[in-house]
Amino acid sequence: AEGRNQTPISEFILLGFGNGPELQPLLFMLFLVIYLMTVVGNLLIVVLVVTDRHLHIPMYFFVGNLSWLETCYSSTILPRLLDSLLTGGRTVSIKGCIVQLYFFGVLSSTENMLLAAMSFDRYIAICHPLRYASLMTSRVCCWLVAGAWLGSFLLSTIVDSLMFQLTFCGSKEIDHFFCDFSPIIKLSCSDTRTLELVTFVVAAVGSIVPFLLPPISYFFIITTIVRIPSSTGRKKAFSTCSSHLIVLVVLYVTTITVYLVPTANTPKVVHKIFSVFYTVLTPLINPVIYSVRNKEVSESLRRVVLKLSDFENRQRI
Repeated sequence: AEGRNQTPISEFILLGFGNGPELQPLLFMLFLVIYLMTVVGNLLIVVLVVTDRHLHIPMYFFVGNLSWLETCYSSTILPRLLDSLLTGGRTVSIKGCIVQLYFFGVLSSTENMLLAAMSFDRYIAICHPLRYASLMTSRVCCWLVAGAWLGSFLLSTIVDSLMFQLTFCGSKEIDHFFCDFSPIIKLSCSDTRTLELVTFVVAAVGSIVPFLLPPISYFFIITTIVRIPSSTGRKKAFSTCSSHLIVLVVLYVTTITVYLVPTANTPKVVHKIFSVFYTVLTPLINPVIYSVRNKEVSESLRRVVLKLSDFENRQRI
């Protein structure tokens, strides 16, 4: 805080995607379409998982929860961005910014834990198929999901309770399209060392540990699949976890690029583009992957479409 203007500020300015007025309407339409498709796609999967008894198995219980999470995740970031693109308003109160960061943290951490739970489910299904029914009971699945949500809320509350004690002064500008941790911390004129240490520990528990579990699970899964004697058996075993694996790869590549690759020499615009992949496009891609790659979801969707067309035909008669 040395040499910085010590006048406290009460709001931030999110710079978003720059000042180009000719770009704003185009970006607004693009993000609006993405948001609507994300919400519709994910809620459709939630409805299918809840209503179709064929999907009442652990894997789709996790998929349904992941889809609900992705709907919330998009709704944490995109409505605020759409409002900014439509009205040109870029200011956000400090409290509003920290609240957005809070829900972003909760949902990011829960997503990591859910994907870890899904990889554990696939590990049991492929490596210990005879014990699958006794190990992955509905009660165990509920505890895993509840643990993911409650753990994330607790960890994010610890960080945000400390963030609300910070004082901000000097520059108001955040060169990003949403309130992320690092850009906010840089604007604080308080001592942030305790907060950064606590955040590192929380991130290790809520993100890094769940981040490492899926690769370990998939090491054992792939080892088991390779040992299956028939090619049909290998193909069938791999198809049950291919969609989850694709989702993991997309998430890992974008997250590592945004948060772990050094940003000093990376242009801000490149950083923002990868952040868009991580926060905006991943929630859109996930329902597409699960509906295209999973035969059960495709079949369930086909049954719904047939029922709707039958209902429409009856109405006309």
